Amino acid sequence: MKKLLEINHARKSFDGVEVLKDISLGVEESQVLSIIGPSGSGKSTLLRCATLLETLDGGDLIYDGKYAARDDGGKAVYAAPQELKAVRNMFGLVFQNFNLFPHYSVLKNVMEAPMLVQRRARKEVEEEARELLDRMGLADKADAYPWQLSGGQQQRVSIARALAMNPKILFFDEPTSALDPELTGEILRVIRALAEKKMTMVIVTHEMAFARDVSDWVVFMNEGVIVEQGDPREVIDHPTQERTIQFLRRLSEQ
Repeated sequence: MKKLLEINHARKSFDGVEVLKDISLGVEESQVLSIIGPSGSGKSTLLRCATLLETLDGGDLIYDGKYAARDDGGKAVYAAPQELKAVRNMFGLVFQNFNLFPHYSVLKNVMEAPMLVQRRARKEVEEEARELLDRMGLADKADAYPWQLSGGQQQRVSIARALAMNPKILFFDEPTSALDPELTGEILRVIRALAEKKMTMVIVTHEMAFARDVSDWVVFMNEGVIVEQGDPREVIDHPTQERTIQFLRRLSEQ
């Protein structure tokens, strides 16, 4: 199976504090990778670096064999803007707080990027957008505005918006953390359906049962390093590292 994403020896510091310390991982086509760990462990920073929202200090970032960043003597050197634009087209990102345009209708939120960024024809984009909204159970909300929707509905719109770019890989940064338990189930069902359709995904999540059921691989991070990784049932049900055991025990006590 070919690797869609490779991160080698990633390092990132903020104000002299090392947040990512030599992180390496790979994601194969159709694979679902979940990243778990306590707050402040570097999970979201890793995702932001992988999606070019932050720049790495050192390491390689490779999408489908194309270097977005290449380590040169311990410093990450980024590709030319045109090459990075092509890399950006390979992935979609779903944020924890939806990030929808409040003054756009649901349909326009989904259509905007494919038309502006990919310069695709309006008719084709609208057809696909309506299809995606239908898949998300939101066909009747096309003309509504984000403020008229529940949190779960807004998050489903943001998933549709990410999918509208036809990405090869989809990133989720704690997609349920802003939602109550009932709405959380709604979003997890959508992600589960995407996994069944063999969508390649990287998910930062606190939902352990979900990570165990849906993922092909789980990475446990703590203090900027990967402490443990492997088959989700092994890592979550039978962790071998003391830090992983403590983390999972605390979660189960909440």
